[in-house]
Amino acid sequence: MKTILVTGGAGFIGSNFIPYFLTNHADYKIVNLDALTYAGNLANLKEVEDNPNYMFVKGDICDRPLVESLFTKYNYNGVIHFAAESHVDNSIWGPEAFIKTNINGTFTLLDVARKSWMNAPFEFKSGCHGNRFLHVSTDEVYGTLGKEGLFKETTPYAPNSPYSASKASSDLLVRSYFHTYGLNVVTTNCSNNYGPKQHNEKLIPTIIRKALSNQPIPIYGDGLNVRDWLYVVDHAKGIELAFQKGKAGETYNIGGRNERTNMQIVNAICGILDSTNPRGDGKSFADQITFVKDRAGHDRRYAIDASKIENELGWRAEENFESGILKTVVWYLKSIVK
Repeated sequence: MKTILVTGGAGFIGSNFIPYFLTNHADYKIVNLDALTYAGNLANLKEVEDNPNYMFVKGDICDRPLVESLFTKYNYNGVIHFAAESHVDNSIWGPEAFIKTNINGTFTLLDVARKSWMNAPFEFKSGCHGNRFLHVSTDEVYGTLGKEGLFKETTPYAPNSPYSASKASSDLLVRSYFHTYGLNVVTTNCSNNYGPKQHNEKLIPTIIRKALSNQPIPIYGDGLNVRDWLYVVDHAKGIELAFQKGKAGETYNIGGRNERTNMQIVNAICGILDSTNPRGDGKSFADQITFVKDRAGHDRRYAIDASKIENELGWRAEENFESGILKTVVWYLKSIVK
């Protein structure tokens, strides 16, 4: 039986990953370390709370004595590091928390893993040669694209917000621990995730929530910012593959090949709601769309080239946007409409 540390597992992506991974890997135990900030919710993990291969620990990844004690107690075979401050708007108004968690927290985990698994640079302790640290990151580290082109693993970093800058910094720390110490690391950079359990502050849950409560649906600027949308369970499958089969020191971009403008997103959701949960007055939910002042430093377009993980590891996104957004809206209707 192997044991891995999952950080931030009560958040959106982590809470989709943990049930998927435990279902498919009965030979693993997971210890979920999460500080349960506003973005973490243990209700997201009800389906595994009684699983004997799952354990929850409340704590901060910046708390080095705690992290060291957990490594000593559980003798981890791997780390899958989700924990991060991730909301761009929050990073604009309060960047300090992003520096603390995303940079200092990642450093703490890397350094404790190195000292727990290695005697010296490029010299692993007995039984630790296969231990791996997987770092989950974002396509926002690459900056913004014009109308053409895709982010590749070789695209130079050009972060434009305190959030993306903090994630870029953490990515480079992970890289340095591979090149300096030989720590077995893999980094994944994903496009915009969507699906069940996402925090209410994010775009898609906000659209659904505002629509159903008969409030204005806020869309930044002209609504033509483009993102590549990735269904969260497809992302979980990509992380699983990268953790098990990825090459040490490599980066893998995980994207859904589903570029959509924010206007396309909101119109698709309003169309589904018009069919499944129509307004009492017979009007479309699209009538509630309201344009608001654009976000400071709002990147115009992100899009990922996922060819590397597709060709080298055999990953494919199983959901297209139409199937994924329908599943997502149905999940939120069950969650919101009582």
